Amino acid sequence: MKNASLIAIDGPVASGKSVVGLNLARRLSYRFLDTGLMYRALTMVVLDTNVNPEDHERVVELAKKRVIEVVFGDDGDALVQVEGHDITSQLSDVEIDRTVSLVAQVAGTREILVEQQRRVAREGPIVMAGRDIGTVVLPNAPIKVFLTASSTERAQRRHLEFQRNGRDITYNQVLRDIEERDRLDSGRRIAPLRPAPDAHITITDHIGIEEVVEGILKLMGGS
Repeated sequence: MKNASLIAIDGPVASGKSVVGLNLARRLSYRFLDTGLMYRALTMVVLDTNVNPEDHERVVELAKKRVIEVVFGDDGDALVQVEGHDITSQLSDVEIDRTVSLVAQVAGTREILVEQQRRVAREGPIVMAGRDIGTVVLPNAPIKVFLTASSTERAQRRHLEFQRNGRDITYNQVLRDIEERDRLDSGRRIAPLRPAPDAHITITDHIGIEEVVEGILKLMGGS
């Protein structure tokens, strides 16, 4: 198997990068970090403190003052803490979903969180998922994968997820939110969502999780 202690998985919302990354990490006995959780944690802080997410100066100030940390359990799964309190289970809120792209496009916050993500990566083998892992966070990662799917397929996945979690939201609203999120993520000036030039692009509309995982293992030269 290729010596790949750093694996970068990027893609838009609901493209499958988190579930694929988690399953891949477990197959390899690596740690797994969905970096979106860190931006969601900061977004939660922004919302809880009633800061306007478009007030970049205040958002950066919060990113500097509030301690956002990633800790790993014995199984390698990441938990996100703010000021020592685990908030991971609170980060799937619909309002966070709608606001996180505004927070993530603030250059100052990205600088702070990207440095934290690189520090985590230096601590040992990891599968890291996000929107700029292969292009910005870990540009030298030997394995880079970009997962994508149609907006309608991704909306169906996210809508089912919300239903399982008891969220009262229509499919059409989820689709509108995803299309707006795509527009913001792809159009931002800092670290826009795009595949790295050397990324392996996989369309996941009609592919199961295990098939995608097996494909990445093949890129590594083994299973």
